[in-house]
Amino acid sequence: MVVDAVMMLDELLPLSMIGIKKVQGGALEDSQLIAGVAFKKSFSYAGFEMQPKRYQSPKIALLNIELELKAEKDNAEVRVDSVQEYQNIVDAEWSILYEKLQKLHESGAKVILSKLPIGDVATQYFADRDMFCAGRVNEEDLKRTMKACGGSIVTTVHDLHVSDSVLGTCEMFEEHQVGSERYNYFTGCPNAKTCTLILRGGAEQFIEETERSLHDAIMIVRRAMKNDAIVAGGGAIEMEISKYLRDHSRTIPGKEQLLIGAMAKALEIIPRQLCANAGFDATNILNKLRQKHAQGGIWYGVDIFNEDIADNFKACVWEPAIVKINALTAASEAACLILSVDETIKSPKSGGGDDGGPAGPPGRGRGRPF
Repeated sequence: MVVDAVMMLDELLPLSMIGIKKVQGGALEDSQLIAGVAFKKSFSYAGFEMQPKRYQSPKIALLNIELELKAEKDNAEVRVDSVQEYQNIVDAEWSILYEKLQKLHESGAKVILSKLPIGDVATQYFADRDMFCAGRVNEEDLKRTMKACGGSIVTTVHDLHVSDSVLGTCEMFEEHQVGSERYNYFTGCPNAKTCTLILRGGAEQFIEETERSLHDAIMIVRRAMKNDAIVAGGGAIEMEISKYLRDHSRTIPGKEQLLIGAMAKALEIIPRQLCANAGFDATNILNKLRQKHAQGGIWYGVDIFNEDIADNFKACVWEPAIVKINALTAASEAACLILSVDETIKSPKSGGGDDGGPAGPPGRGRGRPF
């Protein structure tokens, strides 16, 4: 699933175009990969069930507009002298709202998404005209929809009539029931390649841990695709480098021979630790690896399944070469930094006690008479 998700992206492999949504309930096997944008349906008013839940090639309007009648802010004051003036104010509010709704209908958009609330009047208005609407959409989901489906987030309905470029589109819009939640799916997005992973699971802690593991897996696949050079894992590359350094050290007459030999020995810690983690006899496995690498088997490493050694390149136990390069570089720099410290300063412990530090003068509680 992770490999398919990364393969759906463009050549830049942007991490922001992979959405991860968590729905509690069900089993982990019920998780889905959506080739497009998917997000949880937000709160909606009465009349929403009358709206269509499926469109083919719809136009999508992305708004940052509040489509509802709202109360005035605190400390607002409107003074009127007659009932007619009050009625004119109410009529003006309704006419402003209906003007916005009419312009949205005339723009040809079938799916209306807004970052701000969409009230019950607007919901019923859109339902009567076979239009879908969703308010209080998360800003991150709205921006991802804009990148994938095109268009732009507008702050006034008058911009919708200037050009059709402000409206987005996709091949298919659907609403699906996922567990106890409803999700809006936008598939076949033309402008950008994107995908959404919907994770399922019982406990909340389980889903959180799954998300962290999924993020690590995505980063590994992205790294492997950006840097397609690979080496065999299971300690194979470490043993081969160790063998090369040990052979090279024998050609050097000076003290550098000891340094290079010590680094070659240090690299054998990786396969040794793999054997220890699996409960194998590390000495026996390392002796076999040294013999095989001396005979030219450069990709032979620890075989965890059979408690032996194997050609891990053929066994598809791979690691990105860039990861090994960075690990060796970081380890070498850390060792050089420690060796460059020629003097350390240690602060002596103050006070007496069992630690052998200097004792203070006798006083009350230390045997001195009152």
